[in-house]
Amino acid sequence: MSQPNRIDQCFASLRDEGKAAFVAYICAGDPTMDKSLEVMHALERAGVDIIELGVPFSDPMADGIVNQMAAHRALEAGGNVPGLLKLIRQFRETSELPVVLFTYLNPVYTYGFERFHLDAAAAGADGILLLDLPPEEAALNAELVQNNSLKHIRLIAPTTPEARVPQLAAASEGFIYYVSREGVTGAQQSLAEGIEENVKAIKSFTEVPVVVGFGISTPEQSAEVAKSSDGVVVGSAIVRQIEAAGASEDLAERIEAFVKPLVDGAKSV
Repeated sequence: MSQPNRIDQCFASLRDEGKAAFVAYICAGDPTMDKSLEVMHALERAGVDIIELGVPFSDPMADGIVNQMAAHRALEAGGNVPGLLKLIRQFRETSELPVVLFTYLNPVYTYGFERFHLDAAAAGADGILLLDLPPEEAALNAELVQNNSLKHIRLIAPTTPEARVPQLAAASEGFIYYVSREGVTGAQQSLAEGIEENVKAIKSFTEVPVVVGFGISTPEQSAEVAKSSDGVVVGSAIVRQIEAAGASEDLAERIEAFVKPLVDGAKSV
């Protein structure tokens, strides 16, 4: 990539400080694009290091009910790819916080795979996590293989066959998203077992940072995960707060107040 990537710069700075990254997920357009912009700025004020923006999609099968309903609300409010790109451009007017797009292949392919990457990068996005595009499948179609506009982030899960982990690690850019438990997204009462061991196993194959998500919802859980990884991802717990607040005037303030203790937990290690 011709320009230094914000994701790489973020992890380099955090590595120098001996700190873990805090990654926050929201669905773009939930409850509206204007409110999403307010929430993005609130997340930055709370100390978030990277924002994951969900692309509104009608069939988010890897997501639990909380994030599914967020996508539904975004679509009902008119959320779409052009609106998403405008949102990123508006955020970039005042912020250099890294932005990763969390999406399924369908909306990207419908928009045009190469065009989506180029337009998203031009708007100010830094990376993309395509949940349903494994590297083996991408290799079967030339237009899906090479695209230098965005960092391609990969998922690794507890159910990933051991023999596949080195391949996924080698194909990852920006960071690896380790899915800490089986099933779909959603806050949990307790952390999954084996996080530390599995993160160590992944890191034996790559220098790319490994962040952990799925089920993290409290400052204590955030701190525990940060001990054994390069970063913590919180999504459903934040989205639930957005659902509860709706389009209220103090939505951004409520999200900032909720997220800051989670960030502080991750940074306390």
